[in-house]
Amino acid sequence: MPAITLKTPSGGEAGSLELDRQVFGIEPNVPVMHQVVTAQLAARRSGTQSTKTRAEVRGGGAKPWRQKGTGRARQGSIRSPQWRGGGVALGPKPRSYAQRTPKKMVRLALRSALSDRAAEGKVIVVDSWAFEAPRTKDAIAALTALGIDGKALIVVAPEDRTTWLSFRNLPEVHVISPGELNAYDVLVNDWIVFSQGTLPVHTDGPNRAERRREEIAHQAADLVQQAKKARATAAVADHQPSTDSDEGEDDMDNELPNREKPTDTTRRIVDPKERVKSVADKADPRFEAARQKAEKEERIRAQIESQAQAAGDADDVDDAVETDGDDEAKPSGPFSFNVPKPEAEA
Repeated sequence: MPAITLKTPSGGEAGSLELDRQVFGIEPNVPVMHQVVTAQLAARRSGTQSTKTRAEVRGGGAKPWRQKGTGRARQGSIRSPQWRGGGVALGPKPRSYAQRTPKKMVRLALRSALSDRAAEGKVIVVDSWAFEAPRTKDAIAALTALGIDGKALIVVAPEDRTTWLSFRNLPEVHVISPGELNAYDVLVNDWIVFSQGTLPVHTDGPNRAERRREEIAHQAADLVQQAKKARATAAVADHQPSTDSDEGEDDMDNELPNREKPTDTTRRIVDPKERVKSVADKADPRFEAARQKAEKEERIRAQIESQAQAAGDADDVDDAVETDGDDEAKPSGPFSFNVPKPEAEA
């Protein structure tokens, strides 16, 4: 990394400092700096210039003379562009001159400009300004002690109000905050002065989406590890030998409050094909009719059994319920169960 001497406001040496190679030690990219500076200067233009066309100037509603017979050129309005006081043809109108510049190009141009100034030895790093009061005289003395002559760009932290007030009245000094540092201001000034707190470092890493994906991946890995530990704990608790005393069972339940107590019943595993078939059968209207018929027969049988128990003759229950094909089963009477069939005619 490029090394630089750390200085004090009085011009003394306070040690050495290594600059970030990605910011102060790259090969300057001149075309990128030119494009970024051009875009920055174009964005400064207000774009408020405006001229009036023949439709916007006042007057000219009548034809100045007739079309033929006067010997003069034909004219339709005295506010045409060729007339004095007429409208302007193809004149400027309000517009925006801003250019879209990719963020990577802006960062590369800034790093190229800083590297160019560092290669010329025009970058100075001060440990801290430490002005006791806002005085322009002290600021001039500090610049003289540092050997700065010409235009200087001083990067000051926003909360360092004393330093801002000390340098702001000097015409050859431009004071900005670290967030306002740009390639144009670096190139138009001869010296660049930083403090240790405002020295830029390389921050071009993965973008926000990539960082978010990495965070989600780490969170998912942590959840998987937690799930594995929970399953291992549950397996150990299930295979733990039981004790004869009830106190041990209570302790086990207290250790695993979120787990359900083991029961003797086991859950029946249903084949997915059988489940689909049962759902299809329920959707079939024939299945529904058969189910209703079976329920009705069951109700009639239960009624007959209750009547038979009341009458003391439960042996004839099966004879009282007669089903012939799809005909519904009907009891013969409230207390009679054997219904004789009519004899066939001879």
